[in-house]
Amino acid sequence: MSRIGKQITTIPEGTTVTFSNSVLTVKGPKGQLTKKFLPIIEVNIEGSEISFKPKQNDAFGRSLWGTYSSHTKNMISGVNTPYVKKLILEGVGYKGEVLGNMLNLALGFSHPVKVEIPENITVTVEKGTYTFTSIDKELVGSFAAKVRSLKKPEPYKGKGFRYDDEIIKRKQGKKAA
Repeated sequence: MSRIGKQITTIPEGTTVTFSNSVLTVKGPKGQLTKKFLPIIEVNIEGSEISFKPKQNDAFGRSLWGTYSSHTKNMISGVNTPYVKKLILEGVGYKGEVLGNMLNLALGFSHPVKVEIPENITVTVEKGTYTFTSIDKELVGSFAAKVRSLKKPEPYKGKGFRYDDEIIKRKQGKKAA
């Protein structure tokens, strides 16, 4: 039994949730999100509560039970308060700026690195701190991970992109003779 799937999700005021033809649509004050679900899970919307129940009791149905419940909670939370991911860029000469829908980065390579910003994400840059904001948790998390993968933090000086709450374990380096 899924502990997450059994929980009943409450819909806050100002948010509408509809489910038809295996597509869940959540509208809120910050925007609208839609997600297509497999017909393995039964979705019941009664008043201001959503409950989930698997139609078939096999491993695949049970695994999607909690997953769909979590996706729905994240969608409801996102249309009310947007998700924020922050990256910190450390290193001498490392910098970046937002030019239209492109993120232009100087990461110590022989060429500038350009990353296209998805249309549902807003990016702000302030003194080495990159803030990504969106109502879609999955989109903002994957984009932040993509940008971080361009220059991961190294363990000797800590240069590169790191999350704002991430702690980099430092190595000692070479000792003098």
